[in-house]
Amino acid sequence: MSARPDPAPEGLPPTVTLGEYGGVLRELIIGFKDRGRHRLGRPLGGLLAEAVVAAVPPRVPVLLLYVPDTAAAARQRHGDHMRRLATLAAARLRDSGRFAAASRALTARPAVADSAGLTQIQRAELAQERFVVRQRGIARTRDLAGQAAVVLADDIMTTGSTLAAAAQVLAASGISVAACATLAATRRRLPGLIT
Repeated sequence: MSARPDPAPEGLPPTVTLGEYGGVLRELIIGFKDRGRHRLGRPLGGLLAEAVVAAVPPRVPVLLLYVPDTAAAARQRHGDHMRRLATLAAARLRDSGRFAAASRALTARPAVADSAGLTQIQRAELAQERFVVRQRGIARTRDLAGQAAVVLADDIMTTGSTLAAAAQVLAASGISVAACATLAATRRRLPGLIT
């Protein structure tokens, strides 16, 4: 389903999400991301692939980029959870006969504050400083981006500020994001969730 915050942050590409951040979907995401239930990666990667399929027309090659964890969060979670999900989603897309690749294009700087509880404006300000282009491998990523639709993936969209900031950083480095795909979006912050 399509999801867009109201108001949407500047620079947010069209976004597709599987559903509202609640119930079973919420428990699966938390279990995988924060409770070390890594076996949930494969089914969640498959669900992320479904969101990508809904975001990009059939037969169009896909380059799946993702919103990375900070180094501290990745250590705490025994690896970058979105890297795992993007890799698994790209594999699922390839298994279905579609060209798909996952690449790490961004590095996340440590956040100076936890974004939980922040307003949309505060989240946008925090997100603007959060990402930098990862110079190692960026030339290959740009080459792939020239041959495929670039989809930016994240687990949960709250205000859209993180996705918008990451997309803007990528655009400044010559990589245009066609769409974003998330596993869930919060209804509390997204009264206009389109179902």
